[in-house]
Amino acid sequence: MMDTATDIVRLSVNGDARDVGVPTHFTLLEALRYGLGLTGSKQGCDKGDCGACTVLVDGEPTLSCITPAFAVEGREVTTVEGLAGPAGPHPLQDEFDRNGAAQCGFCTPGILCSAAALLERVQRPGRDEIRAALSGNLCRCTGYAKIYDAVEAAAARMAPPGDAS
Repeated sequence: MMDTATDIVRLSVNGDARDVGVPTHFTLLEALRYGLGLTGSKQGCDKGDCGACTVLVDGEPTLSCITPAFAVEGREVTTVEGLAGPAGPHPLQDEFDRNGAAQCGFCTPGILCSAAALLERVQRPGRDEIRAALSGNLCRCTGYAKIYDAVEAAAARMAPPGDAS
């Protein structure tokens, strides 16, 4: 039997300080899913190719399947579970539902995190900006049109009143 060293990693996840005991080789994705029970981020390719594992680290989309858990100590991690607030779902989550942007749903958490980062930087992104922001997230079901529609609708909802740009 192989002896696996376990250490405590201190993470700030969705606004909460969390200590989790994980083997030293665990990725952020493994710490989130298996150490903290946050299963929204999906384990897809394990190579950083599909984007299903995307979370936000200090507001930037990050492939959690190739990020060592210990590399994010002292940084803020936001998972798809952390996008919603006390008032309810994030506008992106709501618009994905309203626009039928999720089919099987496997890619959706990563896409939502990538789109949330975009909307933090750009109030009213155009299709090309949305396409570029989501280029690291693969979806095999939707054809992307409804995803882009949902991001645009969320951006419109989140824009300051009177801003029609």
